[in-house]
Amino acid sequence: MSRHLNFLHLTTFYPPYGFGGDAMQLYRLAHALGDAGHNVDVVHCVDSYHLLHPAAPPVQFAEHPNVTRHELRSPFGSLSPLLTQQTGRPWLKRRAIDEVLRSRKFDVIHFHNVSLLGPEILRVTSGNRRAVKMYTTHEHWLICPVHVLWKFNREPCREPECLRCTLEARRPPQLWRYTGMLDRMSAHVDQFVAPSRFTARMHAERGFSKPVAHLPNFLERVDGDWRNPGPRPHPNPYFLFVGRLELIKGLQTLIAIWEKMPNHELLVAGTGGYESQLRAMASANPRIKFLGPLAQNDLGSLYYHSIACIVPSVTYETFGLTSVEAFARKTPAVVRDLGALPEVVEDSGGGFVYRNDEELLSRLNQLAASPVLRAELGEKGYQGFLRSWCREAHLRQYFAFLDGIAEQKSVPSR
Repeated sequence: MSRHLNFLHLTTFYPPYGFGGDAMQLYRLAHALGDAGHNVDVVHCVDSYHLLHPAAPPVQFAEHPNVTRHELRSPFGSLSPLLTQQTGRPWLKRRAIDEVLRSRKFDVIHFHNVSLLGPEILRVTSGNRRAVKMYTTHEHWLICPVHVLWKFNREPCREPECLRCTLEARRPPQLWRYTGMLDRMSAHVDQFVAPSRFTARMHAERGFSKPVAHLPNFLERVDGDWRNPGPRPHPNPYFLFVGRLELIKGLQTLIAIWEKMPNHELLVAGTGGYESQLRAMASANPRIKFLGPLAQNDLGSLYYHSIACIVPSVTYETFGLTSVEAFARKTPAVVRDLGALPEVVEDSGGGFVYRNDEELLSRLNQLAASPVLRAELGEKGYQGFLRSWCREAHLRQYFAFLDGIAEQKSVPSR
């Protein structure tokens, strides 16, 4: 599939109408494909974004001449995603989606976070009967009604109790999940991929009926951040937390132990629904500083000059992108031994994995005491980034999947 192709990506959230890593990963992929000369169409649901964020997006994103965004907007507003959430069908979005499908003969149809487009979207087709259809599991929506395997809003889900958990999360139960609809619609997809081996394995363990392969996420190279770093953004030695300020991201666990790190500060970059509670928890400790939301360009020097980036998530992440962002700046990562987080550290050797507070404190003090060790781990992380998580590495693997599927579909059935 080396010729210039027509790609259609379908997702719930896409910048600027997005919140997390799934939207940014698709943005990077769409622009990478556009840079390579491919035609890229992205369908995303603005109504779903406004269901959770009524105001206009706070940050604008650069558009690409080869990437066309199609915003799904219904005159019924939030009723559209709510109806889809309940029925699994894109009722009020169907006509707009069909118009996009008719607009071009697509070679690749790629699904991302389609939670508020509904599982029925997986059956869409274009004028090309040999179009390759792929699905990326950016989160655990296929096996978890609340998407993140966070049980009863207090702990990682080790034993599913989905109905009770959904009710405690104050979400309407989804009756379509009990009808076999997901299995039927999944049969229309050629390949499911997950950004980590853990996530692929979790789908199998939780009963998802289709094989899920491993295709890691990626980050653009930012070599200028370490070759020509800016001045230190903070005068005192510090560790760094970057991420959404939500309970599941685990910042509260760092606040609780930071009294035992009297010689170092903790800088926090991000915002989110749990921010006011976290600020209140940290109010008595002047060495914990909240920086608010920052753009990637502003994060570069923060990563580079930090002793290490800490990733303390308390539920199952599907990937370790924050660690990869640190590795791209030759900065080590210290991550909790949970979900997909250990994979990028173990695959690269670019940091430490911890299981409890004592191990975390030991590793932080070890790094703070040895600039040589910090530099060695940072270099290992960077080499791992080049091997596995930069744009070039991702596109090689991505097109290998597409070529393999296309070859299978071109062989006549017997």
